[in-house]
Amino acid sequence: MTTGDAGARGVDRGLTSYGDEGFSRFLRRAFLSSAGYDERDLDRPVVGVADTSGGFTTCHREMPQLVAAVARGVLEAGGLPVTFPAMSLPEILMSPTSMLFRNLAALETEELIRAQPMDAVVLVGGCDKTVPAQLMAAVSADVPAVQVVAGPMLTGTWRGRRLGACTDCRSMWAAHRRGELDEADVADVRGALATTGGTCMVMGTASTMACVAEALGLSPAGTATAPAPTGDRLRAGAASGRVAVEAARAGRRPSRIVTEASLVNAATVLLAVGGSTNAVIHLLAVARRAGLAFGLDDVARIAARVPLLVDCKPSGSGYLEDLHRAGGVPALMKALEPLLEPDAPVVEGGTLRDRLARVAPPAPWQSTIRTLDDPLGPAGTLAVLRGSLAPDGAVLKASAATESLLRHEGPAVVFESAEDAARRIDDPDLPVTPDSVLVLRNAGPVGGGMPEAGSLPIPARLARAGVRDMVRVSDARMSGTAYGTVVLHVSPEAAVGGPLALVRDGDPIRLDVAAGELSLLVDPAELERRRAAWRPPDPPARGWRRLYRQHVLQAHEGADLDVC
Repeated sequence: MTTGDAGARGVDRGLTSYGDEGFSRFLRRAFLSSAGYDERDLDRPVVGVADTSGGFTTCHREMPQLVAAVARGVLEAGGLPVTFPAMSLPEILMSPTSMLFRNLAALETEELIRAQPMDAVVLVGGCDKTVPAQLMAAVSADVPAVQVVAGPMLTGTWRGRRLGACTDCRSMWAAHRRGELDEADVADVRGALATTGGTCMVMGTASTMACVAEALGLSPAGTATAPAPTGDRLRAGAASGRVAVEAARAGRRPSRIVTEASLVNAATVLLAVGGSTNAVIHLLAVARRAGLAFGLDDVARIAARVPLLVDCKPSGSGYLEDLHRAGGVPALMKALEPLLEPDAPVVEGGTLRDRLARVAPPAPWQSTIRTLDDPLGPAGTLAVLRGSLAPDGAVLKASAATESLLRHEGPAVVFESAEDAARRIDDPDLPVTPDSVLVLRNAGPVGGGMPEAGSLPIPARLARAGVRDMVRVSDARMSGTAYGTVVLHVSPEAAVGGPLALVRDGDPIRLDVAAGELSLLVDPAELERRRAAWRPPDPPARGWRRLYRQHVLQAHEGADLDVC
């Protein structure tokens, strides 16, 4: 804090340093007067509202209205809302991947919270890496914080079939690669996949992180699932603004809310919704920022007892609007109540127990949220794997995989990078069979910024022959909207000399999900000979990418920066 901050509130927090505190206050109020604020305004608790609207972030198209609703809620509760722009991370329109910039957005948002005078902050985000960055920033800045999400899109239709981004994007594209849809069909489908503002309406990373933020206790109850274009979403924004003022007055900081108990609840919900594997990395990063020992082994322990309860693509057949109509995260957590930590604190005040006391069990008329007695699928929607190919761990979304491939042994077909895979995957001379294991490396945090390239397409020759799935292994990520038997986040990654760097074409790889195993079946002496010849990739020349390469941690540590 700046000199003179002790006990300061509102616009007197974090004074600009001029060597004269009185002058700093005088000058600050003079310029605030130019913005139309009077002394009555400036006597209120100040609530910063982080606005991640941006033309490139199409998912945030409805955000201006949502930000206005948040500001209305702040005013209703007696606070002064002050909006400020924060870095926006468009998933589809950012190169090479938005994940490369998650830590930059977290760092920027943290410093904006620290540097600007606010008693609380409402973080408004949505598209995949924006919400994780905001959660990380909130924990590090430790100013009372409320997370608000943009909300999912509404579904569209094509030839009578209900469609939603982006699991259906992938299934339609796969059908095109198999020759089942022509160019005209694909052009027609494009207009039906994403028809409104909002994030992907399947259980991809954005929807998963919305549910996780609510389960973590940093989003108010019932605010995760309301679709972006609806009045429910605007009411969620206004309610969040009111909660932020209350949190400011009560001093409810993230350090009091993000606890081991709340992490257990967040992971439990992640598993029950069949959520994105990306959320594992983000949750580990949040835990690390909070100084809590919560890692892959904790996720594996929780996964062993939490069944799949939510019928939502890609692990089911429904969409987020169905989950919202069925009662959203509150109804889901009511169904999960025996597996949750009820004393975990929540941002509204009180505990999860208090939240759930006001919630009815899932209604019998709906089938989107199942019960522990009648789950949609067994426990283990996410699997944590270890072995000679992943000493520090890897993950697989078992609920979206092919059951017959969950125990598999086959020869490796190695791609050196995502670009190499794009160049060669459809080569008719590629030595690949349905039993092959497609291996992608140099796509981890250090090697490639960790793009969502792990869900490699089925080679065209095999796809046209009817092959729908193969085992794929990489140090990359996979979109939460994707499906298939895809092993991800192999740690340590190839670019730092992990075993993945030593795999050669034809090497046998064994996957055994039930045993939690991912092994490279090559003689250790041979691997040592290969290691002696391995060289790390050259670092980027300058800028953020060079800093990122120097300071990013591995996937099992949340891929955060070692300086944060």
